[in-house]
Parts: sequence; C-alpha cells; structure tokens
Amino acid sequence: MYKFVLPLWLAAWPAYAQAGIEPPAPLTLPAALALADSANADLAAARHELSAEDGVVQQAGLLPNPSLTVERVDTRRDTRETTVQLSQPLELGGKRSARVQAAQRGREGAAAALVQRRAEVHSETTAAWFAVLAAQEQLRLAQKASELAQRAAAATGRRVVAGKVSPVEETRAQVAASTVKLDLIRAQSALVTARARLASMWGNPAPVFEKVAGEIEALPELAPLPAQRALLAQAPAMQVARSEVERRQALAKVELSRRVPDVSVNIGSKRSEELGRTQAVFGISVPLPLFDRNQGAVLETARRADKARDELTATAARLEAELAQAREEYAASRAQALALRSEILPGAQSAYDAAITGFDYGKFGFLDVLDAQRTLLQAQSHYLTTLADAHRAQAAIARILGADHE
Repeated sequence: MYKFVLPLWLAAWPAYAQAGIEPPAPLTLPAALALADSANADLAAARHELSAEDGVVQQAGLLPNPSLTVERVDTRRDTRETTVQLSQPLELGGKRSARVQAAQRGREGAAAALVQRRAEVHSETTAAWFAVLAAQEQLRLAQKASELAQRAAAATGRRVVAGKVSPVEETRAQVAASTVKLDLIRAQSALVTARARLASMWGNPAPVFEKVAGEIEALPELAPLPAQRALLAQAPAMQVARSEVERRQALAKVELSRRVPDVSVNIGSKRSEELGRTQAVFGISVPLPLFDRNQGAVLETARRADKARDELTATAARLEAELAQAREEYAASRAQALALRSEILPGAQSAYDAAITGFDYGKFGFLDVLDAQRTLLQAQSHYLTTLADAHRAQAAIARILGADHE
C-alpha cells in the first residue's frame, strides 16, 4: 500500500502565500498566479479601496444629527430668561436616497476596478512566468552551445597537434568558444532579470524559487473572433467605464435633489424667572433659495455624466482595437513558431549533425561546423522568442476579456 506524502513546501503553502514568498520548489503557473492574488500590492490597494467604499455607503445612509441650543437673556437671577431648543434637520427632495444610491454606485465601481486590476495582474504574471520559462530554455541552449564549442576547440587543438589542420583553425575555434561564453553570460543575466520580474508580482525582491515548471510549446487555437467580441461587453474595462457612467448619473441626481431646501424643526422651552412660568417653543427654519439653487453643481454633474458616456464609447472602441491587435500578434507568433518547429529547426539540426560528422571524419573544416552551429542556435533562440511572444499576446487577450477568458 502506497502512502502519499505532501512535500514540505506544499504543506506550508498558506504560510508562503501570506508572506509573499514563493516556495523553493519549481514554480508552476497556477502557483505564481495564486501568489500574485494573495500578495500583490496593487491588488491589496484595490481591496482596501473597496472596503473604504463600504464606509462611504454606510455614511451616506445616516440621518443628520440634531442640534441643541441654550440661550440665556440677562444675567440677573430674578429677571433672566433661559431658552432651551432642540433642532432636527429634515432632508427633503429625496436627498438621502440619492446619496445612498450614489455611494452604492461608487462601491460597484471600486468592485469593477478590483476585477480589472486582477485581470491585469494575472496577465502580467502570466507573461512574466513564460518569460522566465523562455529564459531558462535560452540558458540551456547557451550552456549546450558552450559545451559544444569547447569540445570543438579541443578537437581542433588535437588536429593541429596531429598536423591535420592549420594552427589558425585552433585560434578560430578558441575565439568561437569565447564568443559563445559571452552568450552564456548574457543568457544567465537575462534569466536573473526575468526571475526578479516574476517575483516582483508578489513583492518578493529576492526570488527563492529554483525554476518554473511548465510547457512553453503549448499554443492552442484562439476562440473565434465573434465569440470573443461578444465577451467585450462584460470585459473588466467596460465594467469600470459603465460603473463610472452610473456613478456620475447618480451624483447628478444628488445635486438635483439639493435644489430642494431642507427644513429644520425646532422644539424647546422658554423659562422666564421674572414671570415665573415656562413656555413651549416651536419653530420651523426654511432657507430661501433666492440666489443659490445649486445650479452650478447641477450643470457640472450633468456634463461629467456626458463625459463618462463618451469615455464608455471610447473604451469600447479601444478594446476592439486592442483585441484585434493581440489576436493578430498571437496568430502571427503561433504561425512562426509552428513553421520553425516543423520546417526550420529540423533542417538546421540535420545540417549541424552532418557538419559535426563531416568534421570528425576530416571532410569539413571548423568554419563549416561553426556556421551550422550558429544557424541552429539562432533558429532555436528565435523559436523560443516567438513562443514567448505568443504567450505574451495570449496574456494580453486574457487581460482584455478578463482573467477567466481567453
């Protein structure tokens, strides 16, 4: 009977996620996305903004406070008069309901902004993860090229000693090995940079993961364009723009409601020591809207609502263009990758193998091997770059449509 034991880092995953530090084991894409969800600073800020809007909604529904007034006339005990009065403002014109509705629309906008930011973080994390995966493969190719160049230089040296080739060939082989070593250094630096970029998505300045684990060559077909266009109506950016229109319209209603003056009801008592009696005091206070009828604020909110509607239209057009561009970039990168994998890479590998075999038998010179090796490495590097470009375009599509759509 087999017993399954969880790795230590997996058992401690909640602690890693809470601390914003990835486990040292190979990092998968779902694990990277989970880390970004739990520890990304921008997402945390968006969540705090949403919580703050809850306070705005709560505050908007509160009634205005009453006020207590105490007034005393004359300081002499026998003749003084004391008036105690309680005043309660009454909001008219639907001010409170309009204010609550505007606050709720603001909260909906903050929720939509959180969804949008999450889609952006997922897109950035996905692109950064595939960049690390491509950098790992580039480093592997550079290490392999360095080993091959060193072996070729050693073989050339032995042939020079045997008198089969000119010493110039050995010099060329050593120069080629040094050049490949520089490529290896650049590949190592690129991997360090890519790892740091990925770890920054969850706020870790010192990456501890060993490597990322995944399949870079998987490039699925995209959904048809009409199907993805249908999803644009519910895209995160559209939800944010639509929420802003609704919020501006609600704010316009708030300013319209403020054109109706509020009434303050006053009730209290007046005590006259000279007369020896206490009288009830009642009153109503109504401001007269002779000059300020809130006309400026009404005009401002109406125009801002118009602006929000225009921005919604502009957002729809921008997303259409971005989706078409991202789809075209993905299709082009995918087509190039498939062509490289099926046509160019096999030919370059075959030419390199033939050059190596001919060099071992003395039929080809070292320059022939070097040219074949350079061609193969360039094709392999181009292939990895094209794959990374395709995954970056696919991440851009996911950002446009939302984190759960591609």
